[in-house]
Amino acid sequence: MSDIMAALLLTLATENAELREQLASAQDMLVKTAIDAGNMHARIEAIRTERDAWKAEVERLQIGSRRRA
Repeated sequence: MSDIMAALLLTLATENAELREQLASAQDMLVKTAIDAGNMHARIEAIRTERDAWKAEVERLQIGSRRRA
């Protein structure tokens, strides 16, 4: 194998290793983002449930006050 070919293979192998590192880092960030998105979705659902409960309580109180009036 010529020196040029060996240098080219070494360059390609180095670039390949660097790209694999970048890919692994991007995959890790995507997993973390997906976990954060799932947590955010759960929080939004909890807030919506609480909002709905408050709305129901307000409606119950409004109906009760109308009956007394």
